[in-house]
Amino acid sequence: MNFKKIILSLLVISVAITFTSCGGNDSSNSKSATDSTATGSSNTQILSAGSTFVYPLFSKMFSAYNQKTGVQVNYQSIGSGGGIKQLQNKIVDFGASDNPLSDDQLAQSPVPIIHIPDCLGAVNITYNLPDNPSLKFTPDVLADIYLGKLTKWNDPRIQSLNPGVKLPDLQISVIHRSDGSGTTFIFSDYLSKVSPDWQSKVGKGQSLNWPVGLGGKGNEGVSGLIKQTPGALGYVELAYAIQNKMPVASLKNKSGNFVAPSLASTSAAANVEMPADMRVSLTNTDAADGYPICSFSYILLYKDLSYNIKSEEKAKAVVDLVKWIIQDGQQYSEALEYAKLPESVVTKSLDILKGVTYNGKALQ
Repeated sequence: MNFKKIILSLLVISVAITFTSCGGNDSSNSKSATDSTATGSSNTQILSAGSTFVYPLFSKMFSAYNQKTGVQVNYQSIGSGGGIKQLQNKIVDFGASDNPLSDDQLAQSPVPIIHIPDCLGAVNITYNLPDNPSLKFTPDVLADIYLGKLTKWNDPRIQSLNPGVKLPDLQISVIHRSDGSGTTFIFSDYLSKVSPDWQSKVGKGQSLNWPVGLGGKGNEGVSGLIKQTPGALGYVELAYAIQNKMPVASLKNKSGNFVAPSLASTSAAANVEMPADMRVSLTNTDAADGYPICSFSYILLYKDLSYNIKSEEKAKAVVDLVKWIIQDGQQYSEALEYAKLPESVVTKSLDILKGVTYNGKALQ
């Protein structure tokens, strides 16, 4: 698809985008949301910031939504940590994060914050080697590379997993994120589950004290560093690797199967019971056919939007947008290598949105 190639070829150098267009209709499931937003809203501008993980999908969604409603969404792809901070500082109308807020973060918020999953994605391991062969990694090997214990591509532990590949005598250049990152949280959450050594020495979080490696800003920056550094290995959201023609590794999951990231293996990892607040970890899945580094990405909203939004009309426009993202907007997911939200997740999210208010007044 030409549009997809044009958008995603710019991802390595772009960190923010404003989406503008006009006109259109919506399906019956979200008709009321679309109609109410489109009426008298040609000048409505919604501000958001956060996850680079979801940026390729949001770029398409927000362009399509503008065409349907006239509402413009200015989304800044600055990383989950930045999105959370801008929401806390009341700079944006909603934030976007690949990891849910912690209990402590929620307790410190003066107004309750809700989590609405907006997509399902995979964090894949990608690399830069001659001819970029298909590779396999086990959890312990991957953890030890990031701990600095394995430093050469032809190390016997890596070579034994890939007997049909002649790996070069080349230093592994470890690449990681330099900014506060939900993608890093997902990746380190996985490593903490599969490696006691990683858990005790590094742990999980959006920002880490990395034992080794070079940092890049955003999924865009990490992708760029890997592509320009021979021998590099790093982690990025799947769409960034595929659209930049970068290889993706298969990982051994909990069931002992080597699984590559894909729509099917991502969906399999999400076959879990969702808690009432939607905060859940999908890494190191029990699913036999599931890829082990998957996650929901989340929209973060104040439960009472009068805390950070100046008018009830704009608050309603934000809720209408979120309802569209999790319903009709899902049609854009698979073409950009994201799995659609399960119907059970959509249903629970719509119920949560019914509780969003403005000065205590229900918005729908």
